[in-house]
Amino acid sequence: MQKDKVDLFLALNGNCFQPFNLMMVKEKLEKLEDDKFYLIQSMQFQKPDTIFLIAILFGVERFFLDDATKGVLKLITCYGCFVWWLLDIFSAKERACQYNFDLFNRTLSFI
Repeated sequence: MQKDKVDLFLALNGNCFQPFNLMMVKEKLEKLEDDKFYLIQSMQFQKPDTIFLIAILFGVERFFLDDATKGVLKLITCYGCFVWWLLDIFSAKERACQYNFDLFNRTLSFI
């Protein structure tokens, strides 16, 4: 894998991962063959800042993070009397980064 492709990927998507996961992502990308790199490059990662805003304004960020069961439960309970909504606001960015890292690893396992 060419180093500039990996660096470009990390420059565009680095904020989608937690800092301690970036080194692992970089190592896996460097070991990846060029023809498989394009599959990773075309992935759509959730932006943590966007997920944070959705959590604050609407409280439906769990649907964007493929957690529909808890999302429906959260809506049915009126956001857990707004306690769940408040807790989700504080954890939204971290959950988005973890979702992206899990998505990245799942995709690599299928390649």
